Amino acid sequence: MSGRSEAAMEKKEEQQQEEEQVVNPWEVSAKDGGKIDYDKLIDKFGCQRLDQSLVDRVQRFTCRPPHVFLRRGVFFAHRDFSDILDAYERGDKFYLYTGRGPSSEALHLGHLIPFMFTKYLQDAFKVPLVIQLTDDEKCMWKNLSVEESQRLARENAKDIIACGFDISKTFIFSDFDYVGGAFYKNMVKVAKCVTYNKVVGIFGFTGEDHIGKVSFPPVQAVPSFPSSFPHLFSGKGDLRCLIPCAIDQDPYFRMTRDVAPRIGYHKPALIESLFFPALQGETGKMSASDPNSAIYVTDSAKDIKNKVNRHAFTGGQETIEKHRKYGANLEVDIPIKYLNFFLEDDDELEHIKKEYGDGRMLTGEVKKRLIEVLTELVERHRRARAAVTDEMVDAFMAVRPLPNMFD
Repeated sequence: MSGRSEAAMEKKEEQQQEEEQVVNPWEVSAKDGGKIDYDKLIDKFGCQRLDQSLVDRVQRFTCRPPHVFLRRGVFFAHRDFSDILDAYERGDKFYLYTGRGPSSEALHLGHLIPFMFTKYLQDAFKVPLVIQLTDDEKCMWKNLSVEESQRLARENAKDIIACGFDISKTFIFSDFDYVGGAFYKNMVKVAKCVTYNKVVGIFGFTGEDHIGKVSFPPVQAVPSFPSSFPHLFSGKGDLRCLIPCAIDQDPYFRMTRDVAPRIGYHKPALIESLFFPALQGETGKMSASDPNSAIYVTDSAKDIKNKVNRHAFTGGQETIEKHRKYGANLEVDIPIKYLNFFLEDDDELEHIKKEYGDGRMLTGEVKKRLIEVLTELVERHRRARAAVTDEMVDAFMAVRPLPNMFD
């Protein structure tokens, strides 16, 4: 076989592999109901696995147990996280940046994961945080009016604040309100460095997409640069940025990291999570467009019980006799996967996995425990959100210095 035909076959195989799963900021799907292959994704995106040595360093520097999402590999990949830890060890601080595209009234549990983890990072490292609400993006992608996008941004801000962020270290902003000045100057600097071909290659835009979509990526890029926030970081141009996010956001920051050195800035570091699977199984991530695929923070205890009992895909056998004999397939079992995210107690989780995997525990018992865990989580969030007033939203979103942000 000639070298050319071998190369052609390899290219065809690569294309077939890529067609098997689609992961970008707007779509996450695996082929034929399969699972997302995260190893393949790491190779394709060019990030690194987050290994145990990094988790151990986090524990050493923060003098507290690593978050359950770190211990159990929910946050599993990174870019330059080790550099952030090296700098922190030398006494250099950093700031956190994460965000939310406000496309729905209520958040589901998958939306909460980056915020729960970011809160832990803020508390553990005692660092400031900027949270971007991309109301402009959702206006363009979801065909929402400007006013509706802005309204949803404020509603989502209440859910974010309910996660417990420290107001003396946190600035929340919406693009429609904040973009301008130094922020906009950085957007223009980024935009000049990214060709149309490059942005098509990264994001897959087509000739049918309006120019608003093509021009959006710099908006999400520049919160990575401290000079975009002169009211916070004036004179701190060397401050590094760490971005906790789900791995589908990686394309934005590949672009950002490529451009940063060319315009005199540090590359942002990233720490990236797996997707929170839909109740029906691990073919992608929860969808806000299918209410039965997700547990929402507005769901009642009865809703949660019904959704878990009726819709959660399990690895249990079809009869009790078979289940006792063969045990459950934990690889595909959604209740076990959800407990992996939200059951704090490592020993209890291991016990459940062993008993269920060996057939001594039944699917109904595992679902019952999951319902208890999720109900408590959602109730706690609902109480916290009910306490968030419009005045608190205004306070978090006020453009102001944060004099105690590193205390």
